[in-house]
Amino acid sequence: MDAYFLGDGSMDWTSCKLSRLVKETSSDENKVKSILDVAERKLDDANSMADERYYGKITLFYDVLREILECIALRKGYKIYNHECYTAFLKEVMKNSNMGDRFDELRLIRNGLNYYGKTINFEEGIHILKKSEQAIKLIKEMLNETEKL
Repeated sequence: MDAYFLGDGSMDWTSCKLSRLVKETSSDENKVKSILDVAERKLDDANSMADERYYGKITLFYDVLREILECIALRKGYKIYNHECYTAFLKEVMKNSNMGDRFDELRLIRNGLNYYGKTINFEEGIHILKKSEQAIKLIKEMLNETEKL
């Protein structure tokens, strides 16, 4: 099975579906509510941390972002099993390339910190935290829009 990739090297939505990294499912508002509750707790935890703890905050903010995306996908009838496929979901299903690019950038930063020993200085960390907070705000707006459907 050939994988299809977007111009930036990430997987496209068709490839995600063919690779079974996405499956269609019925919307489950109880599950959405539960995931959102956990995401809000993580967001509260991150916001209670000092900015000097930016490594942990970046990871928590990314988790929150991904969990809210999971809720949007569930409301749209999809279960996504791969973080790269959230980028394709944003770009191709939600028709929001800008948000897809933002999410993918934050995914790569988080992966660099968590899995590859990448280091960043305090100024970079604060910049990433601001970008993360902005992305969370925008993704929450998208979530609210799906609630109206």
